[in-house]
Amino acid sequence: MKRITILIADDELEIAELVELHLHKEGYDVIKASNGLEAVQAVQLHAIDLAILDIMMPKLDGYEVTRQIREQHTMPIIFLSAKTSDLDKIAGLVRGADDYMTKPFNPMELVARVNAQLRRSMQLNQAAEANKPVLEAGGLAIYPDQRTVTLYGQTVELTPKEFDILYLLARSPKKVYGAEHIFQQVWGEAYYEGGNTVMVHIRTLRKKLGEDMHKNKLIKTIWGVGYTFNG
Repeated sequence: MKRITILIADDELEIAELVELHLHKEGYDVIKASNGLEAVQAVQLHAIDLAILDIMMPKLDGYEVTRQIREQHTMPIIFLSAKTSDLDKIAGLVRGADDYMTKPFNPMELVARVNAQLRRSMQLNQAAEANKPVLEAGGLAIYPDQRTVTLYGQTVELTPKEFDILYLLARSPKKVYGAEHIFQQVWGEAYYEGGNTVMVHIRTLRKKLGEDMHKNKLIKTIWGVGYTFNG
């Protein structure tokens, strides 16, 4: 399992080492930077899961570091600052930070906020992954977790069996499936006279995918053999 790596960028060595100590106790790997330029380089060289940035740093301040990070990355960022006014906090959040802590701070509270931001980030990433189609071809997108299909962004209403047939074929493009195999896989029963059932379902499936209007069909018939996904 990948260990979580946290960047601490602060020109005050004592603060960076104190935070590092508490994060190590939580089981996190830590990379330290003493100025903004080192912080940007660390993000370029390492897979950083969360960044803790002091705002007032040499070479590049925390705002500029955040701007450069946000050009390519979405990891949580927590600002540390001696500035305590509400306007300063708002400015930090507007500039791209996910949280803001004022100095001096309780290291345990910082760790708690790190944990909270990491949980939120993981939940968002999992949700994004769940919303990604497993397969895309010719404007078709299949989402097996939700058992939904879209065609050029429009939902295609499929019956459970139609979805199962489409997903079975699409998982192995170009592979030819005989009607017997499709029936056994989708219906989970012995074949017998299932060939006509498969043919009817594929005909309906093609119609719903608009394939009766296109020469380049996603589901292609290999005469005398079976069907294949032509994605």
